[in-house]
Amino acid sequence: MQSDRIRPAPAVVVMGVAGCGKSAVGEALAAALGAVFVEGDRLHPPENVARMASGEPLTDALREGWLDAIGQRIAGPVGDGQSVVAACSALKRSYRERLRGFCQDILFLYLEIDPATAKQRVGSRQGHFMPASLVDSQFATLEPPAADENVLTLDATRPIADIVADVTSLFEPDS
Repeated sequence: MQSDRIRPAPAVVVMGVAGCGKSAVGEALAAALGAVFVEGDRLHPPENVARMASGEPLTDALREGWLDAIGQRIAGPVGDGQSVVAACSALKRSYRERLRGFCQDILFLYLEIDPATAKQRVGSRQGHFMPASLVDSQFATLEPPAADENVLTLDATRPIADIVADVTSLFEPDS
């Protein structure tokens, strides 16, 4: 974690593989920042949900419309002057660039986690369409963000409150 304070971006995308805590961290961060929260999982078309529920990983083509839906949900409030926090796996650089097509000024918060912990978390959650069997495909697809992508990388195994406190402490106070 760096100690330099940064200017908050109008949009933060909490990203990483299934089970890293995107939704929980995203909701808590949005509440701490007074931002709109966008849950990317809710924007998957029913066909994608059915594929994943049956253990089929999504292709790049199947993710395009979903990424566009998230990008639009980010761009709307940002265009109205509101901050947004979105939970979206954003596993590949091309996916992150697609989101930036809707809002150039996005800070990616990459929740880094190991495969065993991710599988355990996904396997123990209730009522979610993503089976633990797809965690390996998420890691196979993952292109960890590079330093030039406006990213903060954090340990996803830490408590949610600590992650949120670390992120908010980096932001410059509003002047």
